[in-house]
Amino acid sequence: MSLRQYEYALAVAEEGSVTAAAELLHVAQPSVSQQIRGLERELGVQLFARTPTGLVPTVVGRAFLREAEVAVSASRRARATARAGADELVGEMVVAAQMGFGTRQLPGALGTLRRRFPRLEVTVFEEPSSAELERLCRRGAVNLALMAACERSPSDAHHLGDENFVVVLGAGHRLLAADRVELRELEGEPWVRFDRDSALDGVLLNVLRDNDLTPTPVARVSQTATAVRWAAHGLGVTLVPASAVPHGYEHLARPVFPVVSQPVIAVLRHGSGPAETALLELLRKETWSESTWSESIRSESAWSDSTRSQSASFS
Repeated sequence: MSLRQYEYALAVAEEGSVTAAAELLHVAQPSVSQQIRGLERELGVQLFARTPTGLVPTVVGRAFLREAEVAVSASRRARATARAGADELVGEMVVAAQMGFGTRQLPGALGTLRRRFPRLEVTVFEEPSSAELERLCRRGAVNLALMAACERSPSDAHHLGDENFVVVLGAGHRLLAADRVELRELEGEPWVRFDRDSALDGVLLNVLRDNDLTPTPVARVSQTATAVRWAAHGLGVTLVPASAVPHGYEHLARPVFPVVSQPVIAVLRHGSGPAETALLELLRKETWSESTWSESIRSESAWSDSTRSQSASFS
């Protein structure tokens, strides 16, 4: 068995067909078919079953592919480590971010990383579920995971800072006149909430219960930006990490009291190489403090007020 066979099998599982896998790998279709058949003969099992919707892994195939993914990732990590020089990183890195956390910090760190090491290929995806993110970390399927700390966080996790949560209100909401919003003042408000298995909805539910508020949802969404936009249009209020508020909506966000905050950690895969270490150091340099965000809110509010005044003067 070879790593190339592992990579071909993983591509077939991802794409659902030999043809699509060959296109993804930039190889001829017969080459993929031959490698898969050879792998199945050597293993003595059937890895894929043909269905009306395409090729799907068998039960044995799924078990094999889990281990194959770990082996391929380890191989890529080893290559990147071996080829890393003083001024160069070459290879692939997979980063998973828990939805809503590090929304502003991660892009900045990744942008610096790519400019510094342009030959490093980075894949990033968001995962709303804490349980699924922890499972991916245990399997070694990601090089670095950015997430909120919890009771199950590994002991070797790296604390980056804290994400302070803010409430987002609709335009013209009565509480926008205050610099901060006391949670008890949100009694009776409808809420834009998140998918039930997401970390963000877990935070929101705990906050509402701790403050004796009734969690009445008017909508459930999968993305923080969607929650903010829907709240801005008056559908309901929502609670999100401060860094997840999209540009242009900062004037509708307010800090809350009591303060709602979540420690943010980075979890590196065991045996991590120089690429993960470089990204970790860049994330440490990003701003995670509440004060900077508060200043941006004041600046945005001032800009909005100035714009409205100018518009009035010309009307």
